[in-house]
Amino acid sequence: MRTFRIGLFLGILSVSAFAQEAIFPMGAKAKNVHHSGDIWLAHVVDTDKTFKHNVAQAVSAPGAFLNWHLHPDGQQLLVTNGVGFYQEKGKEVQVMRAGDVIKCPPNVEHWHGATPKSAVTYLAIGGPTPTIWTDELSVEDYNNIPLPDINNTNPENEIKELSKAKWQWMADKDVDKLEDLFHDNAKFVHMGGTWGKDREVEIIRGGFIHYKKADVHEVMVEILNDNTVILWNQITLLAVVGSNEVTNSFMVTEVYVKENNTWKLADLTFSKLLSPN
Repeated sequence: MRTFRIGLFLGILSVSAFAQEAIFPMGAKAKNVHHSGDIWLAHVVDTDKTFKHNVAQAVSAPGAFLNWHLHPDGQQLLVTNGVGFYQEKGKEVQVMRAGDVIKCPPNVEHWHGATPKSAVTYLAIGGPTPTIWTDELSVEDYNNIPLPDINNTNPENEIKELSKAKWQWMADKDVDKLEDLFHDNAKFVHMGGTWGKDREVEIIRGGFIHYKKADVHEVMVEILNDNTVILWNQITLLAVVGSNEVTNSFMVTEVYVKENNTWKLADLTFSKLLSPN
């Protein structure tokens, strides 16, 4: 019983301290109809004849989350304090932090809320069409989702792991994951030319270039700012080009930019080395 009371006290303390940093008053505690846990809502701006967007503030206690839903008019979340989660149907969970702007596209199923150990506050901006609630996200489902490590805020480690995963996706010809990773305006520089995202995806999908195996010998990372990181890989690449299997040593330059709290590969340049050393 004592342990439970201490835990309850810490949870209340966390929400109280968090709420003190909310931009607007906490508002009223919402009934648990379409969410689990404790969430306080405050209507900041309602639509009228001139302005067609609602603005609401949501304060979610640790472990509180909404069910799956969609917005016919779309919605934007401006995270003002704390750490939370956002997930679209069929995609991995994203971590959202104070200062992030999350864009929920129209008619795309998603859910969002606090993390198990952190409260979150955000301003929700949406149109006049009511929210459509779809499936329930149970507490069990929430606890079983492979959530990211919210304590791993080191961009160097994030980019190293993402680059490593990218080589595997290229070897597996997993174009779905690569399409999600590649920035829409990404450039790919090979010995034979330069092209954009669509052509690179089609080259991998069609097997014209199969990045069969990349042996990474050295990795260097430079953090330019919170949203831009450059990574250099010294690799030996076994590739199938057309019907020919070739092995070359490259210094590969990768530029990553962060958009909506997600790292995107914006540039991938292969520079051939005369020798592995």
